[in-house]
Amino acid sequence: MREGEGEALWFLDFLATVKGSSAEMNGAASVIEHLGRRGTGSPLHVHHRDDEWWYVLDGEVTFWVAGQVIAAPAGSFVYGPRHVPHTFLVTSDEARFLHVTEPGGFDGFTRSLGKPAPSLEIPPHGIVLPDLEQVRAIAAEFGIEVLGPPGIPAAASDAGHRKESQ
Repeated sequence: MREGEGEALWFLDFLATVKGSSAEMNGAASVIEHLGRRGTGSPLHVHHRDDEWWYVLDGEVTFWVAGQVIAAPAGSFVYGPRHVPHTFLVTSDEARFLHVTEPGGFDGFTRSLGKPAPSLEIPPHGIVLPDLEQVRAIAAEFGIEVLGPPGIPAAASDAGHRKESQ
């Protein structure tokens, strides 16, 4: 699939483009390209059905996986195994990254919580985002346990446990 192709959704505060759906990949994986602005991230959560990994294409994203803070500039790969708490935050003006879950299914969560994107742009400021309880309820249907709001847990970032991408 080429740049600009795929199912484009406004998911949370990201432009999420499904590059490989679970159905297209025989359930083996879901591949979604995300584009977000500084300060955009995922709630603190745990996947109970799938492993996931990210490859940062442009910009920088800071991940928190199992208590480790990982600075991930373009070209970085980060792995998040199932049953391990994690979150991430865009720390450059914008960042673009691939998000892969194995087995597939995360594309269904993205569709359930997102809406079709009218343009291939990050959702505008002021768009109404789902509240944490709505995210928590829909996530549970996909084996995802939401533990808290977006952002790197303060105790981890204060402790200075930063490492380079894996």
